[in-house]
Amino acid sequence: MLDIRLITEDSAKVKERLKYRRVQSDLIDTIISLNTEKRETQKSADELRNMKKTLSKDVGMLKSKGEDASGIMAKVAGINTRLESLEEKEKSVNSGLESAMLIVPNLPLEDVPEGADDTSNVEIKKWGTPRKFDFKPLPHFELGQKLGILDFERGARISGSGFTLYHGGAAKLERALINFMLDTHAQAGYEEKLVPFLINSASLQGTGQLPKFKDDLYRIDSSDLYLNPTAEVPLTNIYRGEVLRESDLPLKITAYAPSFRLEAGSWGSQTRGLIRQHQFNKVELVKFTKPEDSAAEHEDMLSEAEKILKLLELPYRVVLLSSGDMGFSAAKCYDLEVWLPGQSGAEGGYREISSVSNCMDFQSRRASIKFKRDSTGKQEFVHTLNGSGLAVGRTLVAVMENYQQEDGSILIPLVLQKYMDGLKAITAAKQ
Repeated sequence: MLDIRLITEDSAKVKERLKYRRVQSDLIDTIISLNTEKRETQKSADELRNMKKTLSKDVGMLKSKGEDASGIMAKVAGINTRLESLEEKEKSVNSGLESAMLIVPNLPLEDVPEGADDTSNVEIKKWGTPRKFDFKPLPHFELGQKLGILDFERGARISGSGFTLYHGGAAKLERALINFMLDTHAQAGYEEKLVPFLINSASLQGTGQLPKFKDDLYRIDSSDLYLNPTAEVPLTNIYRGEVLRESDLPLKITAYAPSFRLEAGSWGSQTRGLIRQHQFNKVELVKFTKPEDSAAEHEDMLSEAEKILKLLELPYRVVLLSSGDMGFSAAKCYDLEVWLPGQSGAEGGYREISSVSNCMDFQSRRASIKFKRDSTGKQEFVHTLNGSGLAVGRTLVAVMENYQQEDGSILIPLVLQKYMDGLKAITAAKQ
């Protein structure tokens, strides 16, 4: 959530920065109008409350003297009627203002490229050289079916399209990747958590999934619980409503969690296989920092996500997202895109495997997460950062496609072999 003072005091800047964020300028005008109405209503209500307080004292004084207070009591009754109406208006205006504020996305930072979509994204760097094959590399879904380790038909039979059953080496490789990622991030100072996989609406509102993206969420009927869309939500909400100590910042936490999203099926044939699923595994990174440190911590988090790809020796590139391509809560976002030799398209075989975002104080305002300055005792909103470290299913895809052999087997990267009980290659699975 944006600071209401920023909106009211510099609306022109806010409108300009939101130009490519699919926000109509009249929404900002509505917020300003509602905020003015809120202040005026609150002022009128406060004046009536003060008047009532004074008259109530007069009533008590007259009664204590045995004198008639009926005239003043009638005035108090009239004030109560007017106050009741104003308090109802206060509730309505406050509700309208909060609803409007909750659907305004974060403001892009000044160094974020302007643009309406991914065509304005800027490539920052590339790492690694894509492998030259002396045979035609297969996409992971063909490899998986050829080896009998990815079962799309049975997954769909169990749950529907967008769900996959893993067999043998694929199941073991997915688990190995999760443990490898968690261990690597723990060595970098992240504390591992095991979070709930069912999330309430207050938590989803705190990180920005609600109310904006309610149609992408799986909700449990007759409850206030949703299936976890990303571990960013439970990790960030660990400290919802709390005041942290400055000396504890930055707080660095990580968790594995299965993630569930309804929007997976709408992306067409270019995302066949595991690229976009309704259910997928992710290892998430979250940081809580002081405002003055968040920019540096953002770059650091990016390097920590990159480290996973470097250790797996998977070529990738880093892309700075444009203002129109960023997520709702992000003020600045990098995408890590891994090279997939079995893919084709305008992106040249690179596919997103992680988004690393600096949300500034956008989420902490929504979730009321603050810290206290050790020197002054002043309370301020923390800055929150999050990133995939990495999307596990897409990392499995990258390993399969980059390490495939002509006979259809898949070599296991050296850093993963200890997590695979020494297994050096995946061959056909028993089903």
